[in-house]
Amino acid sequence: MDTLTPEKRSWNMSRIRGKNTKPELAVRSMLHRMGYRFKIADKTLPGKPDIVLPRYRTVIFVHGCFWHRHPGCKYTYMPKSRIDFWSTKFEGNVMRDKNNLSLLEKAGWLPIVVWECEVKHNADAVLDRVSGIMQRRLKKLADV
Repeated sequence: MDTLTPEKRSWNMSRIRGKNTKPELAVRSMLHRMGYRFKIADKTLPGKPDIVLPRYRTVIFVHGCFWHRHPGCKYTYMPKSRIDFWSTKFEGNVMRDKNNLSLLEKAGWLPIVVWECEVKHNADAVLDRVSGIMQRRLKKLADV
């Protein structure tokens, strides 16, 4: 049972941001420091990727573990109330994410998913992984 009034719950939920989140800003900052240039939130691409690197034909999604259901993550818990609602909501999010990744791949883009907890706990490893992927991608594009 929710202990908050509907007005207070609405206010709390309105504070959950969908863009320019701390993990997203951290990834953008790291990429920028390494010399990568990018666009943000390109609405013309499926799923509106958080970061778009046109030169690499690569997009990066910085997913929140709770909303996008990071497998095995401690932040991927199920709320105790309205379980049917949340199950449907989370299932829809995961299916939409898979569909968007598939559409991007079919269009020739390389989608990369970075999880909120990865950025929070080991940002350097995330940056190394993303940078390595993009370097291999640039080499592959040059060979074509």
